[in-house]
Amino acid sequence: MHAIAHPYLGCGKHQLDLTRAHVMGILNVTPDSFSDGGRYTSLEQAVLRAHEMVAAGASIIDVGGESTRPGAAIVSAQQELDRVAPLIERLAAECDVIISVDTSTPAVIRESARLGAGLINDVRSLQRDGALDAAAATHLPVCLMHMRGEPQTMQDAPHYVDVAAEVKGFLQERISACVAAGIAVERIILDPGFGFAKNTQHNYELFKRLPELQSLQRPLLVGVSRKSMIGNILQRPVDQRLYGSLALAVMALERGAKILRVHDVAATMDALKIYNAVQDAAKEQ
Repeated sequence: MHAIAHPYLGCGKHQLDLTRAHVMGILNVTPDSFSDGGRYTSLEQAVLRAHEMVAAGASIIDVGGESTRPGAAIVSAQQELDRVAPLIERLAAECDVIISVDTSTPAVIRESARLGAGLINDVRSLQRDGALDAAAATHLPVCLMHMRGEPQTMQDAPHYVDVAAEVKGFLQERISACVAAGIAVERIILDPGFGFAKNTQHNYELFKRLPELQSLQRPLLVGVSRKSMIGNILQRPVDQRLYGSLALAVMALERGAKILRVHDVAATMDALKIYNAVQDAAKEQ
């Protein structure tokens, strides 16, 4: 597995040990997310789901209040805050887990950090006005994801000459922007952005070439759980993509991923344990 130069990531009151891989559980408190939209819109449902994922082995719970699926509706900062703030506050009080907030909105970044979030996960790589400064002020780690355009338009005929090289170049630029804004490089995680402004061919070529991103020397987060890149190959609806998700999860680990962002925490933890057993056996020889 790829060695990380700074193996412990400070996430608020928690430390994330990057010498091993982790599972991040997805918790969307939105009415329109592609897989679980509307399932956890009540606070009690969302808190219960978080507790289930922590019990199943999740190291991180990723709370999202704005759907970023293709064609998703735009929400106001206040709508997003109303959805995520009460949940982050409850989880910070009840769960011994890193809370990630899946947001691009400066006001949500600041308030989430105040309430106990330990990681900022931004599909727009802190490109919204004020987001870089807001993230820097929190002193929290950030996850930068590759995307072109906005969720409303990102799947309108995406084109690349060399998808892996272009994703790598974009992420390098965003690392530089973060460092210039006062975010230490040691606090940066990278997400290639599978399913965001990429067609099926782009997604699989990028996945195959994931090791090329390791030259950026930052931990990789991979999120492919239940996505259309699986559905398009298997011809299965969203709720029947578990096996495909697990296959890609293991291949992501083999290609250096440190964080797997998933819906199915328990099943992914099983796959991770088997992967670790093989890795540990190899070390003993």
